[in-house]
Amino acid sequence: MIILTRVDHRLLHGQVAFSWTQNLGADCILIANDDVPTNDIRKTTIKLAKPQGVKLVIKSIEDSIHALQSGVTDKYKLFIVVDSIKDAYKLAENCPEIDKINLGGIKAKEGSKNIGKAVNVLPAEEELLRKMVAKGIAVDIRQVPSDKKVAVEDVL
Repeated sequence: MIILTRVDHRLLHGQVAFSWTQNLGADCILIANDDVPTNDIRKTTIKLAKPQGVKLVIKSIEDSIHALQSGVTDKYKLFIVVDSIKDAYKLAENCPEIDKINLGGIKAKEGSKNIGKAVNVLPAEEELLRKMVAKGIAVDIRQVPSDKKVAVEDVL
């Protein structure tokens, strides 16, 4: 069961590993990213941030989609973390059970606009967010679970 999908350019770090995982009651974290599975330094760093007693799975976006569609993840209370809106969109397009996406940290790039604390989006990303909201996916901005939810459609 997918509890939440989070977009955070840092992927797994203290805030995600502890605040979010505990708040959600997740027993498995899926890092869906095309670089990490083949980047030993990033993979090691992410493994070091894993909370005790929580399963950590690191897969490419395509492999994540296949795992989610196959039902192999159904037994877990799954917390998915991606590093971009584009990756969140691709997962949501292929996995209709993704109905909640949290924007937690997206660093500023040239041409991006700030839409919330530590959340910066490019025009193309803004369009993807609008498409997800139109499909009924709840997209919110929050750094930590205790922050007030800000619906992305209210700030675009």
